[in-house]
Amino acid sequence: MTDSRFSRAEFLALTSLLAGSTLFPGRGEAAPDGGTPSLRTVKSPGLAGVPAAQAAPKPGTAGPAVSAAEYEQLRQGCTASLPVRSTSGDGAEFVRIGEWMQRQKVSSDVYGNGDFVQAFEKKVADLLGFEDACFMPTGTMAQLIALRIYADASNVRTVGVHPSSHHVLHEDDAYSVLHQLRAVNLGPWTRPLLAEDVAQSRDVLGSVSVELPVRWLGGQLQTWEQLNELKRTCRDKKVKLHMDGARLWESQPFYGRSYAEVCKGFDSVYVSFYKMVGGIGGAMLVGSRDFIQESRVWRHRHGGNLYHLAPLVASAAMRFDAALAAIPGYVKRAKTLTALIAADARVTVLPQPVQTNMFHVFLRGSPQAYNRQRDRIAREDRVWVAGGFGQTRVPGVVSTELQVSEGLQGISDADAARAFLRLLEAA
Repeated sequence: MTDSRFSRAEFLALTSLLAGSTLFPGRGEAAPDGGTPSLRTVKSPGLAGVPAAQAAPKPGTAGPAVSAAEYEQLRQGCTASLPVRSTSGDGAEFVRIGEWMQRQKVSSDVYGNGDFVQAFEKKVADLLGFEDACFMPTGTMAQLIALRIYADASNVRTVGVHPSSHHVLHEDDAYSVLHQLRAVNLGPWTRPLLAEDVAQSRDVLGSVSVELPVRWLGGQLQTWEQLNELKRTCRDKKVKLHMDGARLWESQPFYGRSYAEVCKGFDSVYVSFYKMVGGIGGAMLVGSRDFIQESRVWRHRHGGNLYHLAPLVASAAMRFDAALAAIPGYVKRAKTLTALIAADARVTVLPQPVQTNMFHVFLRGSPQAYNRQRDRIAREDRVWVAGGFGQTRVPGVVSTELQVSEGLQGISDADAARAFLRLLEAA
């Protein structure tokens, strides 16, 4: 199989000499049966591509010099935010969910069986052009279930993935340990997975999992022609094609087509409800009726058949339509904002031009200095310009991930760019 460990050259190529991160402290040991070596993520908030808001930094790390409590107080005190803001952790969100459910006269479910949960599943399935859908507690669970079903049906346990696949980098080898699957890296780090990567694979593939967009490439996507060619190639080779659509919602403006058109040709799709939608958690797996029926069995086997799913579903459903309607505007703003930021020669933006509302920014300096300057900007301008900064494998270069969202309401693109570029005062 293709070795999933990456050379320095591959990391550097990722962003044309400004790439890589401290994600891989070691090379790892070969997995049993020739599987993918363990490449476990260091759960530090300062890593490139890992939003710091999802885990409060600890003093003394690559995170800020302030305490976790001070960090959160600074972040919450800002009136604008370039990174996506996490859901409030003070209990207010749970109150909002309860009040919304009461206004909507929502009845709870029992193990996912209930009109409200099933109606939301049907809504998402229809939107994406599939027969059925199953709500899942997590995206990791949803995707493992899809890949397991395909492996059992084909009796082929190899899965083709991009080198930056979530399966490989962020799931503690769950595909291998739990399901005895074997990951095969297709294509280089430098671009999204393409049809030629599948066609030229020396391994027999049971399925291919494709992330739309590729987070580690700053939200890059295949062109419409490339995407359709990938679909045709998998169909011709009788390889099941699954979409890691954790950020599918943000991809639609790039293609200018409906979600159903984008998804057509995929055998299954997973979507997230906490990343862009802003729910407290949860995901959906969509596919054919028979596929989803089997997925429900596997959800039970994974321990995901929660007694009540309604609170998770309500958190997504109550903001779903508004969140999707806002995305085209976010993408438009991301194009303007990145042009303003990239106008400074000391800054590198990936990709350029942006393709979604997400992008990565690379700067010269130290994570500690930039974190201190970020905190200063937060105090003086009340703008949260970055979650954290990760030291890349290029000495003296750090990176951060930004995503235009509702956190930038009430501030102009020019003012947001000006606040971000104040970071360079620390360089």
